[in-house]
Amino acid sequence: MRLLRDVGLLTCAILVPLVVTAAPPPDVKVDYSADSTMETEGGMTMKSRIYHTVNKDRMEMGGSDGMTSIIRKDKKVVWQLMGNMYMEMSMDASNASGMDAFDIVEQAEVGQDTINGVKTTKSKIVAVKKDGSGKFGGFFWTTKEGITVKMDMLSKEGDKKMRMTSELSNLKIEKQDPALFEIPAGFTKNDMGAMMGMGGMPDMEEMKKSARQRQPSGRVPREGQAGENLGEQIPDVNKMMKGLFGK
Repeated sequence: MRLLRDVGLLTCAILVPLVVTAAPPPDVKVDYSADSTMETEGGMTMKSRIYHTVNKDRMEMGGSDGMTSIIRKDKKVVWQLMGNMYMEMSMDASNASGMDAFDIVEQAEVGQDTINGVKTTKSKIVAVKKDGSGKFGGFFWTTKEGITVKMDMLSKEGDKKMRMTSELSNLKIEKQDPALFEIPAGFTKNDMGAMMGMGGMPDMEEMKKSARQRQPSGRVPREGQAGENLGEQIPDVNKMMKGLFGK
């Protein structure tokens, strides 16, 4: 069902940046906002609006009836908001430091590039799992402030390969409203079971109605700001994998 799918996609969108930024560059120390486009192998596209301040991130996706994720590294929690409800998940060691299972075997600057009008440094990272069961590698385009404007990452575990790309547009480095990174007043906490239907599925129509009526402090993304395009295929995964890993 759609809710389960959205939770899975959002979790993926949250955890991948946490894993790949466990290696340098360090946490970004400036406030910024941007539009983000993430594509996965198979042609799925996820669009979101993101906001960042030190140790705090916000991601809005899914239109007026969509979901918002707030990552609070200072509190070591992730909040997922939908309608007038929210879930709280702990950022435990397995989520926040996935690089502990890997050894970085290559890390180097490739050159300078301009992405969507922003000057960046392009770097390459290749890492292997310490138990030998998998590897990942990719190219990362970062600003002088450490903002990852573009990412093109490949992973391989056994015979399974996956490619994920992300890119920022409309990047603005400016002070962000602290209210963006808090749970809005009037929101009710729900556990994972209730939210996903294990303890009774919440009324989806009521949740959508609440989302449309939400006050600015709990705002949701604009219609059309997020979606899936199953017709856009990501090209030549095997070729890129060979170029990164040599086989």
